[in-house]
Amino acid sequence: MVAVQSTMLPLGTEAPDFSLLDTDGRRVARADFAARPLLVAFICNHCPFVKHIADELARFGRDVAGRGVAIVAINSNDIEANPDDAPARMAEEKRRRGYEFPYLFDATQEVAKAYRAACTPDFYLFDREQRLVYRGRFDDSRPQQSPPQIPTGRELRAAVDALLAGDAVTAPQVASIGCNIKWKPGNAPDYFGH
Repeated sequence: MVAVQSTMLPLGTEAPDFSLLDTDGRRVARADFAARPLLVAFICNHCPFVKHIADELARFGRDVAGRGVAIVAINSNDIEANPDDAPARMAEEKRRRGYEFPYLFDATQEVAKAYRAACTPDFYLFDREQRLVYRGRFDDSRPQQSPPQIPTGRELRAAVDALLAGDAVTAPQVASIGCNIKWKPGNAPDYFGH
């Protein structure tokens, strides 16, 4: 495991396009969420940073979906090297965690590159015009903290609250930290420093 920080894509960036398969074989595209706020989360199954927040992420997803925010999670890891992140395992994880949002597989890793995603978890919140208003971490809790902290999604929740209220997002925007995306051999992007 290599822990890295998110790249902090510039605010105002238009949501990069995607069209990927969900765990049920259904194609999901960015265009499906036109005129709605959209949260794009890069996650995977095996990363301890994702496991730490997974149950709260499922709860967060249910909470904000009821308020009109669309969510998609994307796994871009190389499944040859990380078979626990393969689509069949993603389907199991989605059921086990209670994710009600699409969990998409980025087999080519091109979507991760378009978002400049670097780690799991990595979060990108876009407004109704699909412009980036928040990027970074879920909250400040981490696995294996002493004393242990319970994830709340406080920072991401504050960003969603501001967005839905029509206010500027003034929540702290701190880079997420987590496991590096597992790039296929020879496919690591220029922003990946390892």
